[in-house]
Amino acid sequence: MKLYFFCIILLFTGSLSVFSQNKEYEVVVSELNNPWGYTFLPDNSMLITEKEGKLIHFKNGIKTEIGGVPEIYLRGQGGFMDIELHPNYNVNGWLYFTFASSEGKGSGGNTTLMRARLKETQLINQEVLYKASPNSTKGQHFGSRIAFDAENHVYFSIGDRGNRDENPQDITKDCGKIYRLNDDGSIPKDNPFINKKNAKKAIYSYGHRNPQGMEINPFTSEIWSHEHGPQGGDEINIIAKGKNYGWPKASFGINYSGTKFTDKTFILGMENPIHHWTPSIAPSGMAFISSDKYGKWKGNLLVGSLKFQYVSRCILKGNTVFKEEKLLKDIGRVRSIEQGLDGFIYVGVENLGIVRLLPQ
Repeated sequence: MKLYFFCIILLFTGSLSVFSQNKEYEVVVSELNNPWGYTFLPDNSMLITEKEGKLIHFKNGIKTEIGGVPEIYLRGQGGFMDIELHPNYNVNGWLYFTFASSEGKGSGGNTTLMRARLKETQLINQEVLYKASPNSTKGQHFGSRIAFDAENHVYFSIGDRGNRDENPQDITKDCGKIYRLNDDGSIPKDNPFINKKNAKKAIYSYGHRNPQGMEINPFTSEIWSHEHGPQGGDEINIIAKGKNYGWPKASFGINYSGTKFTDKTFILGMENPIHHWTPSIAPSGMAFISSDKYGKWKGNLLVGSLKFQYVSRCILKGNTVFKEEKLLKDIGRVRSIEQGLDGFIYVGVENLGIVRLLPQ
């Protein structure tokens, strides 16, 4: 009888728990198609982006669709992507999100960074802070993750948009870059290419393929990012101001056809990844464990795998991935990972929802 009432209570909380002590997770938000990004509001409720173009507020087991979402260009890997709160959200109420937009020059779409405020169930005060150009009808490599540093600079990534031979190595062109802006969208005066003629002034680093993970390391304050390689050569990088990360001149990957596009994995003057995967795991989402909820796992880096459908627990020694352990094996395509306000790790899984990683 006690078990019966316990199950009834669970049904009303909106959380499908996994009861066995051998299980690794519990489902917190069910029935999501592609939870590309999510963030936690001060009351511990969640704002969740669905790639198809929906913004969902989840609180007390109830999902509410938010109105006023900008028009989303949905094509291939492009859609509604990441979302983050301003570090001073309690004061200014600003939300930041990235999405594919068809506004601007050319047909197709490209990645946009916008900020807005949430009033009840509507987005208001929308401001486009950056729009990559030109648009492209190609369906790949939109990026895009968002991170804030201690000075409230906003960083965001845009992939090379499938144009590897022109965009990533050219600082006069958007795409294949990580960008840095002030929180109001203005260009920081100490950005690395601010005085470079014809350069895109928002660029912070370049030579990237398709970064879909980015976090500020809470222990060192460094910017860590990972990106998709082609066939092989997925990378973890520590992002430094003005540096060139090599794509496509240096890579551990090859063409999908099996042919080579470069014979170099290292070029003097370009940055090496601190870790790479071959075969590719197709990384998306990343988070550091900085809470005490998981014991000795504190300080580990978590990276999601779309291809092999697990979370990689990367055990670090300094800036080296010393060892990896597969968590949540075969759970589904892992799209996003965040540490919540409660210190627990939450993982967004395509066609499942958002799950809470249970301490083992």
